[in-house]
Amino acid sequence: MASSNSKSTNETARKIFKILLSNPRIKVSWVKAHAGNIGNERADQLEKDATQHGQPYSHTKLPKPYIKGLLRKRMLEEWQTSWKNGDTGRKIYNIMPSVSLRPTNWIIDDVIFFSQHGPFPAYLKRFHLSDNDYCSCGGIGTAFHYATECIYTVSWHMRKPAPNFEQEWLKRVANNLVSRQKSRGIIKFISENRDLFWPP
Repeated sequence: MASSNSKSTNETARKIFKILLSNPRIKVSWVKAHAGNIGNERADQLEKDATQHGQPYSHTKLPKPYIKGLLRKRMLEEWQTSWKNGDTGRKIYNIMPSVSLRPTNWIIDDVIFFSQHGPFPAYLKRFHLSDNDYCSCGGIGTAFHYATECIYTVSWHMRKPAPNFEQEWLKRVANNLVSRQKSRGIIKFISENRDLFWPP
């Protein structure tokens, strides 16, 4: 048995071997299993309880890359759960429902446009930073309005989607670099000409 082998590399066996060396009165011998030996039956029961209800325990040293892989997987799972069940960032979630460690190549103007948290009258009205949510052209001042309807941003207009398909439209725009360049142009133009977009 491993515990009686002085050359064993098993850490548990080495500990048992040290105990046996320091206590010569302790004798270790083979006992027939399931033969009614009270001590052996008790040991079997404890072993069964440990395997069914105890905590996994191992001295096996795992490779660092393997451990890093496990930690990364666990981190992504927890991040995904948090992102899915969160209360904020829902507009971005609808475009990017899955978390990833890969960069998106978005810039701040992309975040402003797709989150719709920026210099839009409709957004400012929500936080009582504006008296109304109208663009000076008469429409409701949302990112969608500037990208498809506003007379001041015609140079960057994109085709307006059918009713109830705005979310799918946003996904397509987010995944198309040419469309993202247009949305960036809109944000830049609004930021540089704010007085033009606020109603008098």
